[in-house]
Amino acid sequence: MKPDIIIAGSGFAGSVIAYLAAKAGKRALLYERRNHIAGNMYDEYVDGVLVQRYGPHTLHTNRKEVMDLLEEISGWEPYTLRARVMIRGKVTPSPFNFKTVDDYWPPKQAELLKERLQAAFPGEEKVPVLRLAQCEDSLVREYARFLIEEDYRPYTAKQWGIAPEDLDESVWNRVPVRLTYKDGYFDDAWECLPKDGYTVFFEKMLSSPLIEVRLGEDILAHLKLQGDSILWDGEPLSVPMVYTGALDELFECRFGRLQYRSLRFEYETLEMESYQEACGVAHPKAKGFTRITEYTKLPVQTGLGRTVIAREYPIPYTDGAEPYYPILTEKTQHLADQYRALAEKLPSLYLCGRLAEFRYYNMDEVIWAAMEAARVLGF
Repeated sequence: MKPDIIIAGSGFAGSVIAYLAAKAGKRALLYERRNHIAGNMYDEYVDGVLVQRYGPHTLHTNRKEVMDLLEEISGWEPYTLRARVMIRGKVTPSPFNFKTVDDYWPPKQAELLKERLQAAFPGEEKVPVLRLAQCEDSLVREYARFLIEEDYRPYTAKQWGIAPEDLDESVWNRVPVRLTYKDGYFDDAWECLPKDGYTVFFEKMLSSPLIEVRLGEDILAHLKLQGDSILWDGEPLSVPMVYTGALDELFECRFGRLQYRSLRFEYETLEMESYQEACGVAHPKAKGFTRITEYTKLPVQTGLGRTVIAREYPIPYTDGAEPYYPILTEKTQHLADQYRALAEKLPSLYLCGRLAEFRYYNMDEVIWAAMEAARVLGF
């Protein structure tokens, strides 16, 4: 098949663009270096339990256009993510809420602290922890210090492998503190999971005869960058190319490696219906691992007589590991800008996704970015 567009990567970014290209009557050639589609969304059955192999993912969005596209491809069902944090031997909601105050403060002090929080931030239902730490009220600052020292600092240090102070403030702000009793990780208009799992959803998304998927092939083996042009198997590239992989690897790391964080998972099948209170429980001060995910709770799978859990260990990104998260610091942002400047000189190249754009995207943001890229490409 002679393609109208070449795409690197079969995660949401690449697959959405391939789907929209095929919908517009264009032929898409998609390369995936792993032996399966769906990128980090890939799931499969383990001992009868549907398990997300690259960590837990739920889709949440306020964009109707994103949900319209997803439901056009296949069915989705509502799912409310509730998570917990293990602090001082007991679990408390994540994001932290007023129950957290009740969990760790004596009743009278807890009531006073909740009053002071609401007085310091009138009308606000959630506040970034760094804002709490800068509050004029000493009692509020004490609460912020407790949360930072018991959770944010140790968890962040393990997750990213660097001093938390060196990270971009946006990383700290991803999980704000609730000033209500609301229990739930997200507040978006839609929060859901694909009815048949992510892998089946991606199979449907890539099922068009106009889409050719080549598994186990690294697109970089076909590419050579020469000045302001891209060579494909030694010939000038004559069609657009969308790249969703690691940005520095595209340019052979000529300015040095960007920093990504990788993960290792330890799976365990247990002969019990339920292991923990919520699908995800963070362990900020546990040795090595950051959280435990229980997959019979994501999606809910009951009556199996067993459950599967996964302990998640952040590890350095090295050759052969999967790059999961871009580590956003002032230094890495500057380095990424140098690579982006090279990319801008290549008119047939389009960067899309968390790794290629070196951004900490949520799933719906990746899908929206892919939809925008497809519009630019005329799909």
